[in-house]
Amino acid sequence: MKAISDGLEAGRMARRMANWVPSRVHVNTLITASGSTALSRARYLVRNNGYAANAVEVFTSNLIGAGIVPSWTPPPEENNEPKSGVQAIGANGGPKLDEEEPEPDVAESPLKAKLQQLWTDWTDEADADGLTDFYGLERRVGRELFIAGEVFIRLRPRLLSDGLTVPLQLQVLPSEMLPVWKTEPATNGNFIRQGIEFDRIGRRVAYHFYKDHPGDQTVEQNTGELVRVPAESILHVFDPVEAGQIRGLSKLTPAIVSLWMLDTFDDAELERKKTAALFSVFIKRNDPTGEFFEEALNVARDPDAKTAPVNLSPGTAHELLPGEDISTAQPAEVGQSYEPFQYRTLLRICAALGLPYAGVTGDRGKANYSSERSANIDLRRRCEAQQHGVVVFQMCRAVWAFWLKQAVLAGAIELPGFADDPRPYNRVTWIPPSWEWIDPLKDLQAEAIAVDNLFKPRSLVVEAAGRDPVENDRRIARDQQRERRLGIKRTGTPTAAKQIAEDPAAAPAQQGVQQ
Repeated sequence: MKAISDGLEAGRMARRMANWVPSRVHVNTLITASGSTALSRARYLVRNNGYAANAVEVFTSNLIGAGIVPSWTPPPEENNEPKSGVQAIGANGGPKLDEEEPEPDVAESPLKAKLQQLWTDWTDEADADGLTDFYGLERRVGRELFIAGEVFIRLRPRLLSDGLTVPLQLQVLPSEMLPVWKTEPATNGNFIRQGIEFDRIGRRVAYHFYKDHPGDQTVEQNTGELVRVPAESILHVFDPVEAGQIRGLSKLTPAIVSLWMLDTFDDAELERKKTAALFSVFIKRNDPTGEFFEEALNVARDPDAKTAPVNLSPGTAHELLPGEDISTAQPAEVGQSYEPFQYRTLLRICAALGLPYAGVTGDRGKANYSSERSANIDLRRRCEAQQHGVVVFQMCRAVWAFWLKQAVLAGAIELPGFADDPRPYNRVTWIPPSWEWIDPLKDLQAEAIAVDNLFKPRSLVVEAAGRDPVENDRRIARDQQRERRLGIKRTGTPTAAKQIAEDPAAAPAQQGVQQ
């Protein structure tokens, strides 16, 4: 029983832990109480602190890059499927097995080419503000995910008379547009929590946005009026860090205090250095009788009186009066602790942000091949989880489904059977940007070995490079046809494995290069 009474050391209220009593409230309560202040501080740091500003760019460039692009897989053609009541005949005259069924030639699918071109044309018109394309909106979403922890996208259907390729545009709304303080019962029996209206079984049915940004003083008559927008028109993109969380939290939150304190420390150090660079001379007078003091006081009271300046120039000598002495200002030096203190503090900040030290600070003096590769692998895993679990699932898929419905309703494209079952047309593979490695030769050789030994399909390698496998094969086929027509012959690039097989003596040299 004594062990039970002692409990876990982390939960005991002993001398070391007596003053540490953290709050037990849910993260939603914490966001309601101080989320707005934390967000305003995060935005201030991004606008004014170099490390925070660079951290946003590192996160966004790795998460979004040039854009997460779609690769649509068309449904099987009807003529490739056996008719009901008719058994397909295999190559040996017997019933056709599943592995013998021909696959549709997606590389030559005219429907895929038409749909992809329609999407490409629309991406230039996607932004309701007309400032960027769809992939630029993805980048804006990535920035808001880091700064605010959330962002809202409003689906804005347009009129056919607007002349858009597909009558749809997207409007990005920042976190401040949805009041986090609005938690109250709704008049229709629902309940509003942090600006989001839920029905009685917990589904999101509406969002209560400000009509104008509450902090934008350039808007005429900004009264703080709220507008109820149905949930069908809003995409809430955020990554909940705790179960039951309904609003986003800035990724800068664990690092805000450290960034601010480091900023103030740097400001003080810069001022100290500036003061130390000034050569100041102080003249001290030993004046026990007060004679010099009375004389200096009379000079200060007389506006026409002039004092002789002390000129400091090389090779000069000054004769001091009796009782005078000269001393120079000697500001205290911080010593050798500045650099290690900065390094350890920035490491702590980068750990809180989940970003590599070299990327945030730009300091690669301590980096080497192994550390850089390890940091890139860790960042890649983090970004892949956010790409597919947040950006693709919450934004890209929803935009594609709504866009496709608008395209069919507007007559921009005809999709057989879409009205009966749109799911086959929503099967899209979203391909993130490619990852650049420190030594791409080794990685390409490893990919080639994996494909040649059937450890992975070639299409995954092409997708990892940020390209559509079908479009990639189509371009390769066209290039090969053009090369044959023009009589172009490629010599090819021998791999390291082939070189070693042809010349075993080259193996040590290859190992030396790798080391």
